[in-house]
Amino acid sequence: MKLPALLAATLLSLPLLAQQPLPVPRNLQATYAKGTRSESGQPGPNYWQNSADYTLKVNFDPASRRVAGTVAIAYHNQSPDSLRQILFKLYPNLYQKGAARASSISPEDVSEGVQITQLTVNGRNIDVATLRPDATNLSVPLQRAIGSKQTAQVSVTYSYVLNKGSHTRTGEVEPNADFVAYFFPRIAVYDDIDGWNRNPYLGSQEFYNDFANFSADITVPKGFVVWATGDLTNASKVLTKKYAKRLQDAEKKDGITSIITEEDLTRHDITASSPQNTWHFEAKNVTDFVFATTDHYVWQASSLVVDPATKRRTRVDAVYNTNHKDYEEVIQFARKTVEAMSYTFPKWPFPYSHETIFDGLDQMEYPMMVNDNPVSSRQDAITLTDHEIFHTMFPFYMGINETKYGWMDEGWATIGEWLISGIIDPKLDDDYGIAPYAAAAATEVDLPIITLSTQQTGTAFFLNSYPKPGLGYLYVKDMLGDELFTKALHTYIRNWNGKHPMPFDFFNSMNAGAGRNLNWFWQRWFFDSGYPDLAIQAVTKTGAGYDVVVESKGTKPVPVDVTVTFADNSTEKLHRTIAVWESGAHTVTMPIATTKAVKQVKLGATLVPDSYPKDNVWEAK
Repeated sequence: MKLPALLAATLLSLPLLAQQPLPVPRNLQATYAKGTRSESGQPGPNYWQNSADYTLKVNFDPASRRVAGTVAIAYHNQSPDSLRQILFKLYPNLYQKGAARASSISPEDVSEGVQITQLTVNGRNIDVATLRPDATNLSVPLQRAIGSKQTAQVSVTYSYVLNKGSHTRTGEVEPNADFVAYFFPRIAVYDDIDGWNRNPYLGSQEFYNDFANFSADITVPKGFVVWATGDLTNASKVLTKKYAKRLQDAEKKDGITSIITEEDLTRHDITASSPQNTWHFEAKNVTDFVFATTDHYVWQASSLVVDPATKRRTRVDAVYNTNHKDYEEVIQFARKTVEAMSYTFPKWPFPYSHETIFDGLDQMEYPMMVNDNPVSSRQDAITLTDHEIFHTMFPFYMGINETKYGWMDEGWATIGEWLISGIIDPKLDDDYGIAPYAAAAATEVDLPIITLSTQQTGTAFFLNSYPKPGLGYLYVKDMLGDELFTKALHTYIRNWNGKHPMPFDFFNSMNAGAGRNLNWFWQRWFFDSGYPDLAIQAVTKTGAGYDVVVESKGTKPVPVDVTVTFADNSTEKLHRTIAVWESGAHTVTMPIATTKAVKQVKLGATLVPDSYPKDNVWEAK
């Protein structure tokens, strides 16, 4: 039913409408009834989530690209349900012959997928010949269910061949350099919303994994160095003394340490002399584990205090091919990003012991690791580095379901990129995604942000994952001010760190932390359709100067930024936050106190999209 225009306009002008509850889907309302979540934004009294302890023993041969090993899993069923099956995720099966994919791959990368040769659950052998993976999902029925609050012991022996090309977040980078992600069978998330996470991995939407502890042995040939999620605990056994000492020093120094230089690479004395070396890593309470390895990259490292209360330090690494000159400053960009995250935005101590930026073929984040391709400009190197590192907080520290809610992590990385890039280089004016959103807003491809990521592709997926939510967060920050916004954001982080927040956990946590009902904005920006469009309605002379009347022709609330140019070519900038639109008003008057004549009034700012900008300039006649 379509409301008459006059009635619709009247309703939109009522402040009471702005404070109506957000529309919660029935399946998510059910979490309130079960007590697993609450309308306060906090986890409910009955909240639960499953977890696991993974022991990984993997051999990787860079020449053949074969990954082979065993996975031992202690799976902790904290749910109230008895689980009569286990659903595994086999992410390498993205490359399996016949698998559904969001984009095509090179014929040479089509494979047989993950080969499981042995599988046991609580000591019982599963007949692997009867298993029928559905591409990246493998459902294994159990003779004996895993009871509520019980732990199952699972063991898998497997292998597959890493893709050579068609690099989608993982694969060979170049001969003897590989980024190896999603490389082991893992148990899918079983949660209070959907039960088993059955969404297939298609190569577009990203991931949703449980928090787990990892103990990993990665075996590679002599001369190959390994970087991975977690802490390297046997550096003195796999690195020769000189390089182990440099690594140890880097973890204590603010300056940059060259752990492996170009000259060092010519000596071939970096790793232990055994034909094969096993690198051991430990990672606690993380959602994934990845590694990278090469025999010809340099390694720079630095560290900094990220928590002044405890003096805890984070080590930052840049590992790259020296042919890629854009990487020479990456160590600086990465260090400044970790510093800015810890002290400026989101002003939360960087949560992990290290962050490694690896010279790869994608633009992708993983716990404590980044796979970043070379880029053509310094600005791109800055924005790519800080964007991917910012993901440390969202999704990893927060456990977000990226598969369904891409905006809950990519939007944060986007605002992080906008804010931190300017800290790294004050001359940089990052406008990532602004023009595409202004052009596409309210067209057929522009869906509400709240639309599930699994229901989006192309332009809609991009807009709703990156610029639109990033702008939403930015405008709330502008309205609340840095101190109150930080309080609200920290409320959300404290509520849901290490858990699995859904969208309404975020909205409600922010409302609670701000001490304000922000539903009027959440509704209009995240749920409703519409477009951003401001216009200069009038500029009039007054006794005290001028009044500039700005009209919101669109329905998306955006900040008002006005640049006034006087007859003597001096300028003055005026700013109003989105708060001016909270009451439902359609215009705002901005007074200019001046005795000088005004020559021009111009609307606009870098991070304020406008779908119809032709009415944004007033010129004196």
